[in-house]
Amino acid sequence: MFHVGSARSALFNWCLAKQSGGTFILRIEDTDESRNRPEWTQGIIDAMAWLGMGTSDPCFEGPYFQSSYAGEHVAAAHRLLSSGSAYYCDCTRDDVVARTGDGNLGYDRHCRDRGLDVAEGRALRFRVPTGHTVVQDRVRGTVEFDNDLIEDFVLLRGNGSPMFLLANVVDDLQMGVTLVVRAEEHLPNTPKQQLIWDALGAAHPAWAHVPVLVNEQRKKLSKRRDKVALEMYKDEGFLPEAMRNYLMTLGWSPGGDVEILPWDDIVASFRLEDVNHSPAFFDLKKLEAFNGDYIRALGVDAFVAACEPWTRSVEGFNEALFRKIAPHVQLRLVRLSDVADAVDFLFRVDPIVDEDSWTKVMTTDIAAAVLRASLAEYERCPWDAESMKAALERIGEGLGLKLGKTQAPVRVAVTGRSVGLPLFESLEVLGRDESLRRLRAAAGRLGVA
Repeated sequence: MFHVGSARSALFNWCLAKQSGGTFILRIEDTDESRNRPEWTQGIIDAMAWLGMGTSDPCFEGPYFQSSYAGEHVAAAHRLLSSGSAYYCDCTRDDVVARTGDGNLGYDRHCRDRGLDVAEGRALRFRVPTGHTVVQDRVRGTVEFDNDLIEDFVLLRGNGSPMFLLANVVDDLQMGVTLVVRAEEHLPNTPKQQLIWDALGAAHPAWAHVPVLVNEQRKKLSKRRDKVALEMYKDEGFLPEAMRNYLMTLGWSPGGDVEILPWDDIVASFRLEDVNHSPAFFDLKKLEAFNGDYIRALGVDAFVAACEPWTRSVEGFNEALFRKIAPHVQLRLVRLSDVADAVDFLFRVDPIVDEDSWTKVMTTDIAAAVLRASLAEYERCPWDAESMKAALERIGEGLGLKLGKTQAPVRVAVTGRSVGLPLFESLEVLGRDESLRRLRAAAGRLGVA
């Protein structure tokens, strides 16, 4: 599934492509067959399109598949061999450990000057030069690496297949990539890739490494521990506009106190140089707040349509009835998937009764008195929210109760639960006959004459 961190990096790239009139390239690095399936590729495309990065956009190019360029990868490796920037190695890991005594030290350059030819099982390694490699990063500034601490890394495996580092460089070179924006965990790869670019005699792209996303324990988001798949948030009813806006604020801020902005304003104001170095906290509560704001900003038609994937499963659902209560539902949702539980009592023949609420609210002398008086009042009062509220306030005054205590038995009787949508607006939408039927049913369960 599409990681929210990948989505954030993609959005940063997308903004820059939009700003500059450039090209956003989607490349599927599919050389690892165990992690390569067509449906996974389609999942990436669909997730990006949901966020607004659709393949039909003029700035979008791809998807390209790394496996299609294997010949170019191997040819580049042979050029590096011919120029003296690479050499063949027949060492196994056990050989290296036997010589160094510690497998954590990396490769010891044993085969550098042995002059081995190509043969089955021999890997092609890059000859890392002495000195330092300086990476100019548009987020992190100048980052210097000591080449003595970079092992002679593998370009071609023993079976002749290219490694990611080489393939990535060759693909970027072939496609004319000028800017690479990716997560900071790729920064240690950058000096190696930059060395390959230099050895091939080509100018490398500009680099920008953005901060990783972390959870509430400030640990890097992990698919094994955290909810990181963009599709999961989509399925829970997060709006793409809210998710897109929120992801853009992870490591970057548009400035000022306002973070919720129109997308065009975000694109215009985004600058890589303003991206923070520190890890960015993926705060679910803040994402929910963003989503709630975006839900409340929808028009009624758009809100009803957005809820449709969840309301279609509600027993007896009636869209016309839902529209009447929709503005009140909007004010309370932080995710669209909660809409079914919020409104199902309106459409079911009988509401699902939360027994804990029933026990807490209805097993008192007050409940019986309120239900008896409510039935009498609601038989004759005008059927609008204000009139019904006034009627219940009069009942409460007669019983020495505040409105909150007075309305609790009516709410449980009519909705089956002790919390939810505004009671009097719900009664108005339900109608007099249905509301009285439910009040009588609750009264009967309590044995109220």
